[in-house]
Amino acid sequence: MTAPDSPLAAGAASDAGVLVVGGGLVGASLAIALDAAGVAATLVEAAAPRADAQPSHDERNLALARATVNGLAAIGVWPHAAAKATPIRRIHVSRAGEFGSARLDARAEGVDALGWTLPARELGAALLRRLDACKRLQRLAPAQLEAIEPLPGGWRARVRTAGGARELRTPLLVGADGTDSFVRARLGIGADVHDYAQSLFVCTVTPERAHEGRAYERFADGGPVALLPLAEGRCGLVLTVPADEAGAVAALDDAAFLALAQRRFGWRLGRLSRPGRRHAYPIRRVAARALVAPRAVLVGNAAQTVHPVGAQGFNLGLRDALTLAELVAAAADPGDAALLERYAARRAPDREGTMAMSHGLVRLACLEQPLLAPLRSLALLAFDRVPPLRRALARRGMGFRGAPPRAVLEKLP
Repeated sequence: MTAPDSPLAAGAASDAGVLVVGGGLVGASLAIALDAAGVAATLVEAAAPRADAQPSHDERNLALARATVNGLAAIGVWPHAAAKATPIRRIHVSRAGEFGSARLDARAEGVDALGWTLPARELGAALLRRLDACKRLQRLAPAQLEAIEPLPGGWRARVRTAGGARELRTPLLVGADGTDSFVRARLGIGADVHDYAQSLFVCTVTPERAHEGRAYERFADGGPVALLPLAEGRCGLVLTVPADEAGAVAALDDAAFLALAQRRFGWRLGRLSRPGRRHAYPIRRVAARALVAPRAVLVGNAAQTVHPVGAQGFNLGLRDALTLAELVAAAADPGDAALLERYAARRAPDREGTMAMSHGLVRLACLEQPLLAPLRSLALLAFDRVPPLRRALARRGMGFRGAPPRAVLEKLP
């Protein structure tokens, strides 16, 4: 379980409460939720506690499901972010060159918004402000987990901080440390990896016509492209390209990049202009083969990293965090085996359904297969025209699937 060349000392370790490793968007949310529930916890953050230092506080524009915003409101984060968020009032899904499309409308679902868009850096800043108000939480930042060792009733962890090494004792170790999770590896939990051979480019653009709160998802042979509504008439562009073309796309000047985006997205919002700084990300699907181990649990990207189609990554991870916090808050022993089994069972339908949906969409909607075109179009038309199917799609898109944590249901219409 620990690195053989760095054994833990035999001396006493200080009590950390629940030990959350990883201070990104999901790890910080979990730490806040535990603190709000009165649970003692320690958050180990690799980056300094500044919005510009945390890698997950990047230039992406997040599409936050309605359930996600409910959950962020329940733990006191949303008031720090709401002013920077843009409501998604309508969603349009289509496939390039095919006749079918599906449309979702917040009014038809009886809500004011299906979700909200928010720059990742703004959510990161809101989380940091809420972390500063936590009462019981101990934060170690910048700090790095170096080793773990099982103990009766928990784990001993060695954490490297600016002031030197510290040893901590915890009844529950939480890996919230991302796709290439150190905790997952040290627990001996394997992962199934699928390389989509795609790269994702994100930036902001200004459309010629007003977006009016509408989000677009458009599929094509080369991968999906999305436009998300932002403040001040801007849109967040998400452009997927084959991995072997990523270098050439990165080298394009702004005019050529906009021409590519225009060809891939189309002209529904008129001409696209004024591109912001571009960032590229390789796309992999990484699914841990288990969510729990003795007195340990994985959440967020450490548990599952999904294709960004449908923008489900953080939404799914937050439901992990809030479900775990809900169960721990009601338990005498946060690392009890029965509790962790309940956690895994609660998360299974949402996790498996979301991963299957995102993977299936990419495999089917972006597959270059002319014989599939009529079937894809008919499926989109069914979701658009058959009310029960449309409502089911809308509910899942808003994050209400499986057995969600109570925090996301507080404002369920």
